[in-house]
Amino acid sequence: MRGTSSAAGGPTADAADHRTAPELEAGFGHVLESPSDGGTLEMIVRRPGVDHREAVEEGRLSFEAGLEGDTWDHRKGYVTEDGSPDPDAQLTLTNSRFADLIAGSRDRWPLAGDQLYVDLDLGVENLPTGTKLSLGEAVIEVTALPHTGCKKYAQRFGAEALKFTAQPEGRRRNLRGIYARVVVPGTVRVGDIARKVR
Repeated sequence: MRGTSSAAGGPTADAADHRTAPELEAGFGHVLESPSDGGTLEMIVRRPGVDHREAVEEGRLSFEAGLEGDTWDHRKGYVTEDGSPDPDAQLTLTNSRFADLIAGSRDRWPLAGDQLYVDLDLGVENLPTGTKLSLGEAVIEVTALPHTGCKKYAQRFGAEALKFTAQPEGRRRNLRGIYARVVVPGTVRVGDIARKVR
């Protein structure tokens, strides 16, 4: 499988990398122009270990592993009775335009910790729970599990970025991203088009 690995933790972040609230507001119009359907998969990132990121050109989505090579299948599920990996959290998708806005450069996108970076409107009105998306050979389904920011997100992109995702508009637009599960396994590649399955 083709790809390039980043070092542990990926690119570092400091306060100079953090966007101010006015900068986020100024760039938000471009984020809102993401298509409602037919968006492009811009980046695939595996997490082979804690704080490790590996950007790859293609990946295999499976029932057993989510994104193969990722650590989802070793992560504790917080809503499963036995603590096993949560099938509703197999994959995370985030809007690539928003990732670019908060990160400032493409090489810092993986710091978000998401796996699929797609130029697509991920808002609840456009992709409600249960929506299926075809992506390359695979089909995935949006789940109800909320995807919220954490301390690491604020450390990497700044408190203003985290607040931006948590405000009502940010929640409605799912700026922090969404969770999905695999319903049809298959290979996905950077450049694939994500389309709603009707």
